[in-house]
Amino acid sequence: MNGAQLLRDTLLLYGVDVCFANPGTSEMHFVAALDAAPRMRCVLGLQENIVTGAADGFARMADRPAVTLLHLGPGLANGLANLHNARRARVPVINVVGDHASTHLAYDAPLTSDIESLARPMSQFVRRVRGADDVQRATAEVYGAALSPPGVATLILPADAAWSEAAAISAPAAAPLPTPRQADAGGIRRIAQSLRDCRRSGRRPGLMLSGAALRAPATAIADRIAQACNARLLTETLSGRMERGLGRVVVGKIPYAIRAALEFLKDIDVLVLVGAAPPVGFFAYPGAPGRLTRSDCEHLVLCAAGEDAAGALGALAAELGVPAGVRPRLQAPGSAGAPSGGSLTAEAVCQVVAQLLPEGAIVCDEAVTAGGFLFAHSAASAAHDYLQNAGGAIGNGIPMAVGAAVACADRKVISVQADGSGMYTIQGLWTQARERLDVLTIVLANRAYAILQREMRELGVRELGENARRMLNLGDPDLDFVLLAQGMGVDAARARSVEDFLRLMRFALARRGPFLIEAVL
Repeated sequence: MNGAQLLRDTLLLYGVDVCFANPGTSEMHFVAALDAAPRMRCVLGLQENIVTGAADGFARMADRPAVTLLHLGPGLANGLANLHNARRARVPVINVVGDHASTHLAYDAPLTSDIESLARPMSQFVRRVRGADDVQRATAEVYGAALSPPGVATLILPADAAWSEAAAISAPAAAPLPTPRQADAGGIRRIAQSLRDCRRSGRRPGLMLSGAALRAPATAIADRIAQACNARLLTETLSGRMERGLGRVVVGKIPYAIRAALEFLKDIDVLVLVGAAPPVGFFAYPGAPGRLTRSDCEHLVLCAAGEDAAGALGALAAELGVPAGVRPRLQAPGSAGAPSGGSLTAEAVCQVVAQLLPEGAIVCDEAVTAGGFLFAHSAASAAHDYLQNAGGAIGNGIPMAVGAAVACADRKVISVQADGSGMYTIQGLWTQARERLDVLTIVLANRAYAILQREMRELGVRELGENARRMLNLGDPDLDFVLLAQGMGVDAARARSVEDFLRLMRFALARRGPFLIEAVL
């Protein structure tokens, strides 16, 4: 058995049975090994950022890693933006990056590069295979590193390690499944005391939830604590995955705009961090603070990312003496309906999406400037999972929807996508068509990098000059997303009014398979 076959079998042993791939010559022995393994589902992405973004979306919904297959350093580099997003979402991803045969590196062939240096900024663990006999050990280490705590781990596979026969094959080892680290008991007691002090003094606490703390079981416990302590529940501007909608606990989201974020957090005296980091602005602005909480706000860490958030919240509730019978405050049906006619605006699109969202849908939000509308209006939608661009590197919406649909083939995926960021990874539509994924993509076509135009206004610029317009507008010529989608095998149609959009949305929800609506705003 050669090294490539050993890598394949070890991954399958550990339950890694989906490979998002864009391979090259140095990976052909691994491709041949995968070709002989029907259990491994291989999904081709036409550019590496599709591959890594799909692995991110898969991990968020499957709670286990997929493997990416990337070609040398340049292939890895092409996928780094969405590996950044996966790292910020704190999800497990395993990269297999092929390299030249070890004997060929000395020749400095055109594609030779320092793969380790490219991988490290986005990987919490990087391991080079030292030969065919090292494959099993290296794979086990990378798999374990991707799960403890969840994150990106990269395996570099030289071509000669892939094609060489292993001298000795050890008995398959059990999957190294780490258990989540438990939060510090002493810290939990100190936080409970601080929350009691807040009740006595009238100070306002907040619980900031992230990662697994945004799943329904954890938010239910967090809400019991919040009721007992008069605390607010909140999360980051961009979260990896949140379970929300009817029958689930309402968690507020910090706004993106710096002034709105400062206003949102101004009443918080004590902020308890549950798998989250202290909130900071996305960028620095003249005269504005970098940290979003007040300078006298106390930050207390209940549990770090990767630790058992539900267990820590349960222990805190017990320490506070919160009765188990306290019912969480769940989202009730909303009263405001969506518009039935009129001009098509970003808010109108988001209102219609929220009204028609089916039970159990997965929402992939890369709406950018319209994201606030989508989040607000979908609070009272049918129960759903809400996925965002957790790292802010645009271009992960379409690939994330690919991965989510592969992980959850029985659920409708609705990808709400800004037009500018959609063009970064538009090739992902082809993968949706080829894999026959049940994804509805809604493109908000405002023909601009609208978020950057807003940033210019924040600088005090009221009128854009010719150079700024040409850098921040997407017209001349207008992008035609209907033709782009159809050219990649996805049925598509254009909406110019609310009536058009309602009709197309209902049509798309009644069918299976990929479909795209270009909403011209």
